[in-house]
Formats: sequence, C-alpha cells, structure tokens
Amino acid sequence: MRNVAVSKDLVLVGGGHSHLAVLKAFAMRPLGGARVTLISKDSATPYSGMLPGYVAGHYSFDDAHIDLQPLCQFAGARLFLDRVTGIDLENRRILCAQRPPVAFDFLSINTGSTPAADHVPGAREFALPVKPVGRFIERWEEIVARIDRKSKEPFRVVTVGGGAGGVELMLSIQQRIRAKIPGGRSEFHLVTASETILPTHNSGAQRRLAKILTAHGIRVHLSSPVTAVERDHVVCPNESISADVVLWVTNASAPTWIRESGLATDKNGFLEVNDCLQSTSHPFVFGAGDVASAVNHPRPKSGVFAVRQGMPLAENLSRALFEQPLKPFTPQNDFLSLISTGRKYAVASRGGWSLEGEWVWRMKDWIDRRWMRQYQVAPTEIKMRCGGCAAKVGSNVLARVLTRLKPMTTSGVMIGLDAPDDAAVITPPPGKVCIQTIDFFRSFIDDPYLFGKVAANHCLGDIFAMGAEPHSALALALIPHGLLGKTEEELFQLMTGGLEVLSAHNTALIGGHTGEAAELGFGLTVNGFADPNRLLRKGGMKLGDRLILVKPIGTGVLFAADMQRRAKGAWISGAIQNMLLSNRGASACFLKYNASACTDVTGFGLLGHVGEMAKASRAHVEIMLADIPVLVGALELMDAGIFSSLQPENERQKTIIANVEQASRLGRYPILFDPQTAGGLLGSVPESEASNCLTELKSNGYKDAAIIGTVRELPNDGAFVSIV
Repeated sequence: MRNVAVSKDLVLVGGGHSHLAVLKAFAMRPLGGARVTLISKDSATPYSGMLPGYVAGHYSFDDAHIDLQPLCQFAGARLFLDRVTGIDLENRRILCAQRPPVAFDFLSINTGSTPAADHVPGAREFALPVKPVGRFIERWEEIVARIDRKSKEPFRVVTVGGGAGGVELMLSIQQRIRAKIPGGRSEFHLVTASETILPTHNSGAQRRLAKILTAHGIRVHLSSPVTAVERDHVVCPNESISADVVLWVTNASAPTWIRESGLATDKNGFLEVNDCLQSTSHPFVFGAGDVASAVNHPRPKSGVFAVRQGMPLAENLSRALFEQPLKPFTPQNDFLSLISTGRKYAVASRGGWSLEGEWVWRMKDWIDRRWMRQYQVAPTEIKMRCGGCAAKVGSNVLARVLTRLKPMTTSGVMIGLDAPDDAAVITPPPGKVCIQTIDFFRSFIDDPYLFGKVAANHCLGDIFAMGAEPHSALALALIPHGLLGKTEEELFQLMTGGLEVLSAHNTALIGGHTGEAAELGFGLTVNGFADPNRLLRKGGMKLGDRLILVKPIGTGVLFAADMQRRAKGAWISGAIQNMLLSNRGASACFLKYNASACTDVTGFGLLGHVGEMAKASRAHVEIMLADIPVLVGALELMDAGIFSSLQPENERQKTIIANVEQASRLGRYPILFDPQTAGGLLGSVPESEASNCLTELKSNGYKDAAIIGTVRELPNDGAFVSIV
C-alpha cells in the first residue's frame, strides 16, 4: 500500500515485451509520487520466442507465459484487465471496453500488432490470426481438442505467410497434429505471396528451411497471394486449396484506435515515435514494440526489437515524469534469428551466415528460459492482515464526482442525495419490513473500479440471504491522500464500480461519507424490503433438507497468496469473476423451491456459517467435503502452506465437528475455514425440491452450485456438524 501522495499517473497500455522491462525497472527503482497502471486484456502475457515450442507441445502454458499479476505487484503497479478501445488525448483518458475511462499524465503503448487481413475477403471471418497471441492460443487449443483421431478424412492445415513466423508456426503445428493423428492422415500447406520463404533472411537460411519443410512433407506455394478465404478452402490466383484450418501469419497491422485517436502514425497506422520512443505529435505519449514505428530507425516487426527497447523506454518514461531531458536510443541493425522446426531442432541465422542442428535448439531453449526467469517474480514471505473485513474529502471534489456519476433514483426515498439534509429518509412499502445490513472493506485489489464492484456485491449479499430485495444504500468511501485531481479520479473509479452494481439491482445511493486514509476502503449500509412471511433466516432447517452452496469458495487463500505474489493471475481473475456474480438469482431460486433457511458464506468460512445455521435450527449437518466447489488454485495454495490471516481464528470453530480427528486428515479439510469475500448463498432446501433447485441454479449462471450436505437429527452429544 502506498504512503506517498500520488502526483502523476503513468498508464501502460499492453503487456508487451517492452513493458515487462519497464515494470521490472520500476520495481528496482520505484517512482516516488508516480502511480503506474498497466491495462492488459489478459492476466498472462505470452513470450513470442517460446510460442512455437508451446504450440508444438515442448512447453507448458506457464513455461511460455509471464504472469502479470505478481510482476505488477513487484513493481508497485496496478493491473486493470480490459481491452482499450481508444484515447481521449484532449482530456488524457484511456477509453476501455468494460470500465470507466482511466486518467493519465503520461501514456506508453506496447500492445503488439495483428496480421493484416482486411484486404482479403473472408480472412477476418474464416482465418485464425496468430495475433493477438492470447486469442490464438485459446482457439488453437479448441481446434486441437476437436480433432477426431478416428476420422478417415485427412486433417488439412493451411498457413498463410512465408516469413519466419509462418514457417516456424507451420512446423510447430505439424508436430502437434502428427502427435495427435498417427499414420500421416493430415495435410499441410504453406502459402506465401513472396517468391521465396523467409524473404528478410539470408539465402543460406532460406535453403535450410526449404529443405526442412520438404522433408516434413509440407507443401510450399510460392508467389501465391491469397485472394479470398472461404469456410473450407483458400483461393489463390491459380489454385484453390482445401482447408480445415487457415492460419493467418502475414504482415502486421496496427490497432485502428491509435490512428482514430489523433496520434501521428506512419502510412500503415503504427504509432510514429522519435529516437526517444516518444510520439511525434503528442510528447506525453510513448510507444515501443510492434505497435510503434521509429521515424529515423525503421525495423521489422520482431519481438527482439521490443525486448531491446524496454530499458530505454523505462529510462525515458522516468525522465518524462520528473521533467528531465530524454535520451535518444538507436536500435541494432541486425540480430540473431533462431527458428525452431517443430521437433527439438532449430536453424540459426545472422547477417550472411546460417547454422542448424539439435544444439541450436538447445541454445535457443537456454536463451528463452533465461529471459523468462527475469520476469518470473519470486514469492515473498509477507505477513499481512488480509484486506476485506480523517479527514473528509473536499466538498468540491465530492460534488464533481457525484455530478459525473449521476446516481439513479427510486420510489420510497423521501429525502436522498438531491437534498442537502443531514440524513436520508425512506418509506417502506405497505406490508413490507425493512431489512438493513452494513459491511466495509479495505481494498485487497489494486483496481478501484473492480474493488467498488466486488465490495458492493458483497454488501448486498446479506439482503439476498434474507430473501429480501435491496432498495437503497449509504456509502462509506476512504481514499488515499493525494493531489485533488488524483483523489477525485480514484473516488470516481471506486464509486462508478459500486454504483454499477447498485444500479443493476435497482438500488439507489441516498447518501454516505467520504474520507482520506492510508488505504482505499469502501462499504455500504444497504436497506432492503421483504415480505415478513417469506423471510429467509439461518434457523429453520428441517430434517432431510439438502444444503446447496451456489458459488465456489477459496477467495481468502487466493488473495493471501496474491499478497505474497504466489497466486497466478488467472486464479485471481477467476476469483474476481465469482465475486462479481450476484446472489439475487440464487435468493429467488431458494424462495421458489421453499428453502427453510439461508445465509451467505463470508468471513467466518463455510464451517462457521454452517455452524450458525445448525445451532439456530438445533440440527446436525452432514457435510460432504469432496462435493464442496472450490476456486481454481485454492487447494494447491493450501497444500503449499498458504492461508488467510483469518484462517487460524476460523479454525477455532472445529469444536462443533463430531469427527474432527478423522476429518482433519482429509486433504480438503482446511478449505472449511477459509474466509470468503462476496461468497455465495448457502440454502437448506427440502429433499424433494433439491434436484430441481440445483438444475435451475445452474441454468441461471451458478455453474458451480452443488449439494454439499444433508440435515440430520441433532445427536445426544450435541455435535452440530460431521464431515464425510
């Protein structure tokens, strides 16, 4: 958590190779007073040098990807997972697909490129571009999974593009498919408009790779520009090539939003930068890698140049932030090219010479793994209290934020935000009772917008656990101190997330309090209305009822590990998506299927909340440990000895377990005590209704919902829970 007032915002768009070096440089030399934010579509970024090896099956996903979550934590940077759609240069804001705009003082772009396809009819629709790499990998794995080993028909792959990327990918894909389909029932075609493969390499490398392609049975179509792509074939001037899969690895194209934003670009739409990697039109914007075009030093679109630009970019971003003169950078003219050939064999070339062999592949593997180790951040042994359970912010700041937010209104609010009074006044509808709950968190994620959404969703959980509908809310927001503009932007991001959740549940914000603090914090007092005859309570479970848990557990251990940089970004992303899943639908489902009792699983952990229900109902609950849904990564982290700081306190609840000695030897036992944030509802449903209730829950988006226990008669010894 930062203790220095934020004076400037640096936003990095894209998790490309250059920005990895920037993040590492800032971790080694923190920028006092400057806040760094990385916006990336994915939580893991692929290393281009190892992508062919991953496709061929030589590397695992983790081998070939850098997890941005721990790297950003190491650098003290925020990670926002979203897709950039544009830049408001006048107001210095990044426009995103699924979140409010992100303000910046300085901006750096390193998003990479995509193969040019718009000029070929059908290419966008039917071909699979190799970039963006994350999307390519996802779709490629789907294709491989669909390949039928027993099919009598050949599997036909066409790769369009005869450069190093196309050749290397073709050979890697052939290696993977032939391992999947034995007996040679596959066809491979490499199509290029050039007169030779590898037109930017020396003739020796061209001959070596041409010979290897022939030896591997890959047919090369030279001087064959693709004129159209259909669902099952590729059209060239003199032939039509049948295809089950068409891979697109042609010349690079730039994201359209760069030119549309008003930034200076070259004729192909790439960001135009000077020798300092600074935009030639907007000095507060920088760029590197494939997405940028250096005016004085044009170079091919290759990952090696992006890697070399990383440290000069970090240096100039730091200098720009602190108003120091920038330093020009001159890239190298040539580089060592190492092209793998599917098997553990590679071709090396530089200048006029070339070599090949298994030893070349081993050298490439050593170089690639050494580079990856730079960014695979070592975990820490930080011992912190887990996040999740002054001075006022200036009235002008608050007024401006509320004007930008435009909170919704609803009936039943006599006095709310639109009035200057000291408190809000609400009127319950006739025949309804008012349900009120409060919750507050200090932030456990660096994204204030996402934090606002998660916290608001959590705060609504108690309302839904009672079978009520939320109506209105009061907010408490604590914002780290900083310059007024930075405080306002942080508050706007936080409140935007919270209000989006409230609005989605027709819940009006009717007041609240803001203050400055060392850490970001947010909470809500939520008012709800309910039919007094249909309240869901913790007590009331009946014999034979089935306990249904609607969401997986494990957020406590995942975010404890996240603090120590030991959680994968994909695990944290998965946990956040579950925390953003509303419990409203589950509440309605439990009411429909005559649930006798309900609660939401939060800070006391699953066992603690089961115990509350059992005690209130004077019943015994038999929990089926193996049937409890658990978030990906949680059990692995517990096996590694990582737990939430609240785990030991929650474990005191084990006294309610009848067979505690036997249960404690089971591998999943510790998950019972893991505290949850924005956890799911736990409902007690009649046995005759449980199956239908579970089916409807799954169809309504609670895909991990599961029956995890049965209500039994309380034994004479008074034990409330047993684990089976």
